[in-house]
Amino acid sequence: MIPTLTDQPGAIALAAQIRSGALSPLEAVDAAIARIEDRDMQIDAVVVCDFERARETAAALDGQTPGEDRPLFGVPMTIKESFDIAGLPTTWGHEQFAGNIARRDARIVQKLKAAGVIFIGKTNVPPDLADWQSRNPVYGRTRNPHDTSRSPGGSSGGSAAAVASGMVPCEYGTDIGGSVRVPAHFCGVWGHKTSWGLISKHGHDHPMMAGSDAHDGALSIAGPLARNADDLALLLQLTASIPMHASGRRLADCRLLLVTDYPGSPVDAAVLGPIEAAVAALEDAGVRVERTTDLLPDLARQQQDYMKMLNVAMARGMPAPDGKRATATDWFDLLDAQARTEAAWHALFETYDFVLAPPAPVLAMPHREGRVFDGTLTINGREESAAAGLAWAGIATFPNLPSTVLPVGATDGLPCGMQVIGPRWADLDCIAAAKAIGEILHG
Repeated sequence: MIPTLTDQPGAIALAAQIRSGALSPLEAVDAAIARIEDRDMQIDAVVVCDFERARETAAALDGQTPGEDRPLFGVPMTIKESFDIAGLPTTWGHEQFAGNIARRDARIVQKLKAAGVIFIGKTNVPPDLADWQSRNPVYGRTRNPHDTSRSPGGSSGGSAAAVASGMVPCEYGTDIGGSVRVPAHFCGVWGHKTSWGLISKHGHDHPMMAGSDAHDGALSIAGPLARNADDLALLLQLTASIPMHASGRRLADCRLLLVTDYPGSPVDAAVLGPIEAAVAALEDAGVRVERTTDLLPDLARQQQDYMKMLNVAMARGMPAPDGKRATATDWFDLLDAQARTEAAWHALFETYDFVLAPPAPVLAMPHREGRVFDGTLTINGREESAAAGLAWAGIATFPNLPSTVLPVGATDGLPCGMQVIGPRWADLDCIAAAKAIGEILHG
């Protein structure tokens, strides 16, 4: 087992050490590089290294006094391989694009550099960001720091593995089918799926469209991963396209809904056990958690519509396996269905403050050769469609809602997370609620 979580400070704590003079930016970068060189042989998370430029940047910062506009002054981090960093390759896991060198930084990279971050590399992904594993022919397979025989998740699996193993304090990934939330859940770290449209994904383009300023993409979002809620909130505020504020509501004053039943997508007992134990602890602490309501949208219909929109969005309208190509009418029909689903969730959040749910139906799965979604998952001793497991991603993705995943426990040494889903644009409230839940569960 690789060291995880507790052996290194988070991003804000590390920035405080640098600001106080206890550590220089170069010392912080060198320490992160040393951890990568020591730990990544077993994990293969940081697949694009930019150590020399990072050391040069850090050395130039040494001796400077950071202002309030650089809250992460000198903090080293990595980012998902699919984001552009000028001078580094962006392949999305394809050998044919190994020579695709980015000419500019993605918008998120620009904003984080302006906040003082020093990027030391990029982390692994599956081809086309389309799996709950992070394995490709360019960089090989990333392994889960808690059990290297298992997946760290995907498609931001390298991101979560780098944070969980203590190599870097924080990361940024993307999510359309759970690609931030599932790795956070599998690796025992914190992750946040942002409200759709909150974070610009400019500079996050498939290499076939490199530098073409493509559309951000329906359903798809960019979101941070970290070791604690405060780091998530800061990363969100530094990269959001609009000013963000939390409501300040106390968890004790909130009404929560637990959803663990999704038509056609059963959840394994290894996931339900820690979540139910967490909810019981919340109830013991006086938090109101309900388990049934007539306000939930038609989840079976939501999953059907989500999978249709997901497939069209991922394929950009190319023919499906049955040979049919999505039409403009098909797309607008899906937008209408999405709007109705958004309205239904909006009505639910007039009664409930947050919805709790599993991030995925299983814990970290053993490595496999093919794509997870082309096979099955073993759930409570039965083989179930892996694609159906995407329902727990789509529950927040299709209605464009924010969702924070926090670690709530473990089964047989494998971490388990829980989603805290809230109304659209209530991203900081989701993170704050997840923080309050974590304080009840973990002290």
